[in-house]
Amino acid sequence: MKFSLIICTYMRPVALTTLLDSVKTQTVYPDEILIIDGSVNDETEVRFRESGIKNLVYYKVSDAQRGLTKQRNYGIERVSNTMDVVCFLDDDTVLEPTYFEKILDVYQAYPNAYGVGGYINNEVQWERAETLNKRDIHHFYYDGYRRKEGARFKLRRKLGLDANTPPGVLPKYGHGRSVSFLPPTGKIYKVKQLMGGVSSFPLEVLKKNKFSEYFEGYGLYEDADYTFRISKLGQLYINTGANLAHHHDASGRPNQYHYGKMVTRNGWYVWRVMHPKPGFINIIKWYAISSVLTLIRFANVVTTSSRKGALTEALGRTVGLFSLLLSKPR
Repeated sequence: MKFSLIICTYMRPVALTTLLDSVKTQTVYPDEILIIDGSVNDETEVRFRESGIKNLVYYKVSDAQRGLTKQRNYGIERVSNTMDVVCFLDDDTVLEPTYFEKILDVYQAYPNAYGVGGYINNEVQWERAETLNKRDIHHFYYDGYRRKEGARFKLRRKLGLDANTPPGVLPKYGHGRSVSFLPPTGKIYKVKQLMGGVSSFPLEVLKKNKFSEYFEGYGLYEDADYTFRISKLGQLYINTGANLAHHHDASGRPNQYHYGKMVTRNGWYVWRVMHPKPGFINIIKWYAISSVLTLIRFANVVTTSSRKGALTEALGRTVGLFSLLLSKPR
């Protein structure tokens, strides 16, 4: 299979260099690499305009084309029509040598796949758990493994508001467990959601379905919006054997207040994309969980060292919640 790699980047030349160094070591190398740069300076362009990296093409976008979803759509339009699959990677990821090989294995095994995601292996510490202890609220158990349970999910479990679907599948009241709750079994799992920065799709799917430009700039939850829509057309998969690390480069991210507001408003948006008519009880549950998560962030002002960040994010979440009463995203 021929495949293209699109990397949308913004002001991260060092992180991007590290990523491309890991691309060079792949057992299966991309047939084309498109860097779509939205930076407001020339540092990334100087490094990659004439880098000599095999199959790499660099594009610098204008102000009107800047933003994650716009840059992805820009890249899709420039992918060669001879490609079968397009992979997307965040610019602050680092691949293990067989990453692309494992992604393509899924398309070989499931030719009708509408999307395949990779597996981030450096963010969560898992351990084997041969038996399931339903009374243990301090751990989350799944498929023979367990991981420590966060404070927000412990509280949700006590309140009877935990997710009632597998990881990567959104409950009718939203606030599900993301694909990061899938354990490192090496298995392939069916899901309804992929992380955009470690995803791939057949080119024909991307040509017919563009990323929504509602998500301007940083684009929080743009991947959920896209993959929820695609999951209604065909099956999505996660290969937990396609490993990479995500290092969360801080540059190019919004401040905590705007982040908190986006968590609430964009979270509402993608929930209703997946479940346009969730029903009254599920609407009440969505607002209840959103309120609980906001209160936890306020509590973090005294329980964590990042007090200012916790406070400003909590204020953003609060404003986001009240803004939904006046103006819902459309």
